[in-house]
Amino acid sequence: MKLANRKPVVFGVVGAFLLVIFLQMFLMARDNSATYDEPSHIYSGYLQWKHGYVLLNPPLITRLITLPLIGMNLPEPPIPRRPYEPLGFQAGKALVFQNDAKTIMFRARMAASVFTLLLAILVFAAARRMFGLGAGFVALSLIAFDPTLMGHSALATLDAGNAFFMLWAVYAFYRYVKSPAAWRLIGTSLIVGLALTAKHSAILLFPTLVILAAIELLWPKKLSPEAPAVPTARHALRLGLALAAIGVVSITMLWAAYGFRYPQADAVPFNPPMDVQLQRIPSALNAKVLGEVDKLHLLPAPYTYAFAYILSQAKSYTSYILGVVHPHAVWFYFPVSMLIKSSLTFLILLAISAWAVAAGKLRLSREVLYTAIPAVLYMAFSMTGGMNIGVRHILPVYIFLAIPIAGAAWALAERNRRWRYAVVGLLVFQAVSVLHAFPAYISYSNEAFGGPAYTYKYVSDSSADWGQQLISVKRYLDARGVKNCWFAYFNQSPVDHASYGVPCTPLYTAEVRSPETPPAVDGPVLISSGVLSGFETGVGPLNPYHQFQSIKPSAIIDYGVFVYDGHFDILLAGALSLDVKAQALLRQRDAPGALALARQAVALAPDSAAVNQALGQMLDANGQIDQGTQYYQKALTIAKAVQPDLQATRIAALENRIRAGRPEPTGGGRGAGR
Repeated sequence: MKLANRKPVVFGVVGAFLLVIFLQMFLMARDNSATYDEPSHIYSGYLQWKHGYVLLNPPLITRLITLPLIGMNLPEPPIPRRPYEPLGFQAGKALVFQNDAKTIMFRARMAASVFTLLLAILVFAAARRMFGLGAGFVALSLIAFDPTLMGHSALATLDAGNAFFMLWAVYAFYRYVKSPAAWRLIGTSLIVGLALTAKHSAILLFPTLVILAAIELLWPKKLSPEAPAVPTARHALRLGLALAAIGVVSITMLWAAYGFRYPQADAVPFNPPMDVQLQRIPSALNAKVLGEVDKLHLLPAPYTYAFAYILSQAKSYTSYILGVVHPHAVWFYFPVSMLIKSSLTFLILLAISAWAVAAGKLRLSREVLYTAIPAVLYMAFSMTGGMNIGVRHILPVYIFLAIPIAGAAWALAERNRRWRYAVVGLLVFQAVSVLHAFPAYISYSNEAFGGPAYTYKYVSDSSADWGQQLISVKRYLDARGVKNCWFAYFNQSPVDHASYGVPCTPLYTAEVRSPETPPAVDGPVLISSGVLSGFETGVGPLNPYHQFQSIKPSAIIDYGVFVYDGHFDILLAGALSLDVKAQALLRQRDAPGALALARQAVALAPDSAAVNQALGQMLDANGQIDQGTQYYQKALTIAKAVQPDLQATRIAALENRIRAGRPEPTGGGRGAGR
């Protein structure tokens, strides 16, 4: 059948897939509560429209997703004088939830979903051009039910948009090298510029394009066996000039996105200052490079500052993988996360694709290299970057790999009808598997790891629980007439659960240290999987809610909120809550009252290093230095015996205090609440 005669069928099939994707996004945008980062991104975009201020991320995506909010004329909260990232979270929470939160979230999410639809169209077009029409359909089917893409497809965040621009830029460069033309070069340059203004990780496009250009020079006959030979020097000159043009145009576009203005707006000054932020970058080389970039004003200051902030923060995160909390980034986080979070269909087809290339069933062509190399490079940088807080950070890897996977699957299907049945069967299995988690795609894990109800045991944060369950929680409580309950909610800091009408009293968590948590509670007790896993506090005895892991819940809401009925002692949570009260009294200069509360806390949790350290501080404040030292020594012994790598900051503070023999400054540093 000629292609012309197939056009109605092609448009019909593609349209059907797009409709399926849209319906999933529409329902998720409506039925999922705000996730951790969304209010901050919404505030950032709204601030740009109203005042031209750019906060943490480059402006393009946040501007576009907040375009539908302009006509709402939202009352703005005052800009808080806080460090750069917390500023966005605090003000974003106020902007969204002091206004019509439901409308704001839905409009921003549906605007963001446009990037996912464009991405789906682009994946189909690229796979079709590179490997044929059948491959286009396979690729479209893969991403239509990809749990990572769909989980973040209708969120007011940057991930889907970033994946779209990354793929578009590489595909445009592919089209250019296959058929060089000035207009294609201009188009590629503009698209790379758009990618740079979307997210900082798009900076990886530069080494990616350089490597692809080098391959063009090294293997010209392998990439284009039927093309006429071009002198190497001439080819190198053309590619070099093309890369230079792409660099100049894209950097100019980045400047344009910031209004060709170098300094930060006075209304949102850098906090801390630029020089301090640069000093916090772990890598001396990265710090020196960004320092020179800032010194020479090569890039807008807000872009450089945010880049420095991201590099410094990435190394500060713990890594929770396979139920273990590591105090630092681990190189295997993303490969293992992919094994857990990918559908079995994706993993099987990926393995088959590698075999097909190795066995010569699919030629190692330009098309394979132009999709596999960006994926490998992005994965390599992610594995060393330290941002181990969710598989969404490697979403472009999934998108790039979907195309050669589809190419290999279709090449095999064309050779043998049994392969065709196998590919179709795997794609149907993926759809059924992923839809089983709807609308909680964020909580998805494949069947080899038990499915979405067990995801929190292996991964955390935006890979399992990003606080998206509040609408379902409200529905669950209303159906049972529950008016009094307790809730250890992971997302409480940027999204108050009371904003969704959930009537529960908040319990102590690492994010929100509630001073009103008693040592015993009567259910219903609701615990987010992010809290239950202990990824922020440490597992086992460091986790105030560890005991609940061995109790069968009465219900699991959207695979992310566990409900328990009965009477429960939560002694460590109660003790840590008392310490919060004690610190508050100490700030009010009521040292005796603070000491009394700290003694009560130690009585509840005598084996907690944090609680014993807090009592030592209160004794110091009351002039009882020798007694304080005894509790510091006890805290040190406990900290060295219970996951000392996670309590390194505490151990150092305790050793300094004991060595000095005099009171330490209040606050135990990072991790002091554990």
